[in-house]
Amino acid sequence: MNPTRRTFLLSAAGGSLGALAPLPNSIQSAETAPDAVSVPERQVPVVAEADIVVCGGGTAGISAACCAARHGAKVILLERWPSLGGMATNALVNIWHTSDRTKQVIVGFVQEAIERAGGFMHRYPDFPKRPETHWFDPEGMRVVFWRMLQDAGVRVICNLTAVESVVEDGRMRAVLVDTKSGRRAVRGRIFIDATGDGDVAANAGVPFDYGRASDGLVQGMTMMFCLTGADPAAARAHPEDAPRVFQMMQQLRDQGQFPPFNEGAAKHYLRSAANQVPHNMVPAAGNPLDEQELTRLSMEAREHVYQIIELWRKEMPGFAQASITHMGYSLGVRESRRIRGLKTLDGPMVVKAVKQADAIGHGFWMIDIHDPKGSGYTTWTDQQRALMPPVGDSYHIPLGMCLNGQISNLAVVGRCASSTHEAHASVRLQSHCMVMGQGVGTCAALALAADQSLAQVDIGKLQSTLRQDGVYLENVP
Repeated sequence: MNPTRRTFLLSAAGGSLGALAPLPNSIQSAETAPDAVSVPERQVPVVAEADIVVCGGGTAGISAACCAARHGAKVILLERWPSLGGMATNALVNIWHTSDRTKQVIVGFVQEAIERAGGFMHRYPDFPKRPETHWFDPEGMRVVFWRMLQDAGVRVICNLTAVESVVEDGRMRAVLVDTKSGRRAVRGRIFIDATGDGDVAANAGVPFDYGRASDGLVQGMTMMFCLTGADPAAARAHPEDAPRVFQMMQQLRDQGQFPPFNEGAAKHYLRSAANQVPHNMVPAAGNPLDEQELTRLSMEAREHVYQIIELWRKEMPGFAQASITHMGYSLGVRESRRIRGLKTLDGPMVVKAVKQADAIGHGFWMIDIHDPKGSGYTTWTDQQRALMPPVGDSYHIPLGMCLNGQISNLAVVGRCASSTHEAHASVRLQSHCMVMGQGVGTCAALALAADQSLAQVDIGKLQSTLRQDGVYLENVP
């Protein structure tokens, strides 16, 4: 595929002519699409520039931006939503995983965020006997993330989406963003794509994979929600009702009169009747890169939440006065594009706890696949040993999965990094994405200081720097 490349002149002192990357697959060029709109060459004012431009203000992007800035780089962070945190705050995904089930192995920037959060962060009492070690208040973490970025000297601009990647001679020169004043450019020397969907890298022409090998479907999404007014004591006083209501939900669902749901989660929530706890049980399945489809799925999932709570109010003791306080600002998206890197993390590397020479940190979560067809089933429910690294062991997250062979000054961090569908189901966790962010952000700062490309940075020096910054990095070959 070789779509027509359009050009834009960046109108600022020192501006350069940059060729725009191939158009996304869903858009056709004027030469092939009879209904296309012709966009003439035009000047795009530069609104900001920095040494490093991080696109995406989720946990991966925040980690990359802070760590790069702490090592002397001038950093700009662009975020499409009005607040920071990505899925952690906007989708209410508020659990972090840091333990290999015997000890904490994700520390570094993640631990700093845990400590900075103060009363917004809580540690589970059985720490560190399971991977899930901390939960937090999503609203409070928006402020914590903002303060950490400010203290690191990162320039943060929310409400901006990187819509085009300007590429020239194998290097990114700028990203174009749409503002209330029109199309603008943000220039940089190094770019880090932390968009989750790999928007910047894909637009720049870097190849990517999408979905599982069998049918091309990606992992299911979830609409999280919180309740108030539930009565845990009343629910506990009638333990016989939870199985009854659960069976009713199953029967109605199988008859097509009730939405799909995660069965393991539903059993737990019926027994606990917890208030102000994000409920992770309402699935949605489809293409998160199709805006119209994503809109429909999001609204259908919100309706499904109300259907579930209406039944619980009528049938389950303790829920008569329950009401929904809020839902996720967005569906919790688990998988979309996986940008092809210099290395690709795969399933055997995860379950066999494979160590790698270019490690930037550790990962340990199981291959946790949420049914791409939307049933709500997840392999986490079964806790199959064949899908887990050994207790007390962990795999290495390699730098190479964040770099690519096409554009030397572009890296990706987060769930869009290079992995198979199976390995992605482990490494997509926020804590693992933050490991990538710290590693790549530090690498970018070292590359600038040495006037090197990202792939040329001395891996031994990078690993030594990461260890000095508190990263757990052991058993490197």
